[in-house]
Amino acid sequence: MNAMGNSLQKGGLRKRMWQHRYIYLMMLPGLLFLLIFSYIPIGGIVLAFKDYKFNKTFLEMPWADMHGFAYFMELFRDDKFWEVTRNTVLISLGRILIEFPVPIILAILMNEVRVKWFKKTVQSVLYFPYFISWVIIGSMVFNLFSVNRGAVNTILFQLTGEKINFLIDDTFFIILLFATSIWKSAGYSMILYMAAITNIDVELYDAATIDGCNRFQKMRYVTLPGISVMVLTMLILATGNIMNAGFDQIFNMYNSNVYDVADIIDTYIYRVGLRELNFSTGIAVGLFKSIINFGLLMGVNMVCKRINGTGVYM
Repeated sequence: MNAMGNSLQKGGLRKRMWQHRYIYLMMLPGLLFLLIFSYIPIGGIVLAFKDYKFNKTFLEMPWADMHGFAYFMELFRDDKFWEVTRNTVLISLGRILIEFPVPIILAILMNEVRVKWFKKTVQSVLYFPYFISWVIIGSMVFNLFSVNRGAVNTILFQLTGEKINFLIDDTFFIILLFATSIWKSAGYSMILYMAAITNIDVELYDAATIDGCNRFQKMRYVTLPGISVMVLTMLILATGNIMNAGFDQIFNMYNSNVYDVADIIDTYIYRVGLRELNFSTGIAVGLFKSIINFGLLMGVNMVCKRINGTGVYM
């Protein structure tokens, strides 16, 4: 009986897959992308435990000293590695504390706008920066805040007779980092939360109106609880990504004068692994970062499930 049931289930699965074959066909490019660029390269982590040689295959390369952990021990003794790790964590925590609430607030406020043309216009204006590359944004920041030719310093000099070198000052650079990230990404994230808001039952708002709730009370007691699952999901993913502090942005904006606060793990990997050709060291750093990210993702997911009963993973 079990064999017959399994056979029927398999036949039903094949039938459903054939019925939805076009959907699976649309999924194929994405699956191939993940396979080629995410899963197949996983085998390369073995280089973190070997001495990389250009003229040898993976199997022919000798294992590193100390049972393959020589590069990890070298990293853990390197003060620069711990500095970039600290910077990565601090910048990522800043993104969660400062940047994460912004799209939620924008989505709730946009939901309260009743003039359709104004709402669509504001959405388009907020969403547009997402399509601008960090290369262009980095050039814009330089042209605005450069001490010699920047528009901001030109105006500041005319008003006060002084200039501020924003791009080499640690504090101002971190402020620019968060400000440009919010400007670029908040509009895109806002749309995700607005989509969650549209799934809230309209009758809940009607019931709140009957109970005498004003707009702010509806936001607090209806809208926020209604998007709490989306908020928790995005928070889990953001926390699990805490060791990725935004390579594209920082690489296109930073300079050697702000290394002590802006140099992160990914830029360190770029310099050590690619520019200095220390591939084994770079891969060891990447593996360390991935393990920390995985642990944080699973830990935060477990905490959220215990608190709210909702998580990304089982």
